[in-house]
Amino acid sequence: MERVLGIGGVFFKAKDPKALGAWYAKHLGLPVEESYGGAMFSGDGQTLWTPFAQDTQHFAPSEKPFMINFRVGDLRAMMAQLRDAGVAVDDRIDDSEYGLFGWLLDPEGNRIELWQPK
Repeated sequence: MERVLGIGGVFFKAKDPKALGAWYAKHLGLPVEESYGGAMFSGDGQTLWTPFAQDTQHFAPSEKPFMINFRVGDLRAMMAQLRDAGVAVDDRIDDSEYGLFGWLLDPEGNRIELWQPK
C-alpha cells in the first residue's frame, strides 16, 4: 500500500508574498530564495515553505487559502489507489524538473498536492 512519506511543502496565499518572505527571512531566519520566494529545508527529505500571490489559481478548485504538499514514493500508484477508493483525484500529472506532481481534494475541499521527487 502506498503512503505519505513526509510533508513536501506548506503553501499559502499572501497579500504581498515578496514582503512576507522578506519578513520571515529577517525575523525567523528562513532561507528565502529570490528565484521563487520560498524556503527549502532538508532533513529526511525536502520541505518547502512558500507564500503565493493572493489571486493565485494554483490551489483551485479549492477556495481555501492554503495547500499542503506530501512527498510520496510512487505517485502513479498512489493516485490509482486513491482513485480506486473513490477520492476526488485530478486526472493530470505534471512531470517537471522537480519530479512528478498530482492533486486531489479531501472531503472538506482542501487541495492536496502529492509529490514524487526525482
